[in-house]
Amino acid sequence: MRFFPTLPAMRRSIFAPIVGLSLAAVQPAGATEDVSVFSDPSKIAAIGGSITEIVYALGEEKHLVARDSTSNYPKAALALPDVGYMRALSPEGVLSVNPTGILALHGSGPKEAVDVLKKTSIPFIEVPEHYSRDGILEKVRIVGKALGVDAKAEVLAKELDAKLTAAEKQTASIKERKRILFVLSIQGGKILAAGSETAADGMVKLAGGVNAVGGFSGYKQMSDEAIITAGPDVILMMSNAGPPVPDDELFGNPSIASTPAGTARKLIRIDGGYLLGFGPRTADAIHDLAVSLYGAQVTD
Repeated sequence: MRFFPTLPAMRRSIFAPIVGLSLAAVQPAGATEDVSVFSDPSKIAAIGGSITEIVYALGEEKHLVARDSTSNYPKAALALPDVGYMRALSPEGVLSVNPTGILALHGSGPKEAVDVLKKTSIPFIEVPEHYSRDGILEKVRIVGKALGVDAKAEVLAKELDAKLTAAEKQTASIKERKRILFVLSIQGGKILAAGSETAADGMVKLAGGVNAVGGFSGYKQMSDEAIITAGPDVILMMSNAGPPVPDDELFGNPSIASTPAGTARKLIRIDGGYLLGFGPRTADAIHDLAVSLYGAQVTD
């Protein structure tokens, strides 16, 4: 999932020497990133919180030898070695656990580090990320196939499909949809908000809301005028994901204060991994967000 903007200049300065070192230290026996099934799944490094959750949901955690720092659920996963933040990996960190395979969520990076990992002899399987019900089911099936447990993955996919379908139906009868502004951060007094093609946009829609901003994809710093024009009814933010923005700072922002959400001080905070993970717990997250938005209007 895309939580934070990248810093190309910083990436080049930090990772250029690492890439050079890694290429010298790891002589590839042939790139193997095109495989879909690990020939030896005994020591898998899981990169991406939803990937790790899916492995545990499949009951195949015995294969895991490492995780990334976004993989903090279930609690048992915290006992695994942490190879770093999924968007700031180093080849040495991942390779230090001697994995027999790398299972990584699309968007892992930086590109230089991932390219190095893909050029080693260690099989690298990349799992697509689509912020939808079908995207979750696809992830489950790909992870199951990679670990050689297709049948178990199909059972889990069907269970999740039923739960997700039911969760979406809970807001089907609601006529007046809330306009939601997902705020990733406040930088220099400016709001960094989620547009289309983001996990936040996907969750807002699944929970029966409307993304208050549009016309761009990814995350964008909004002008005061754009925030006021968007007129959100609710502000949605993550908790447990980076430095928190105090309520007083948020509602003290002039643009936010001029919106219906600011006037009513309507703010919802939900754990970032839970809200935006798009994994086995997403049906529950949809329900919780919907209840926070619509209360008793949500039908079970």
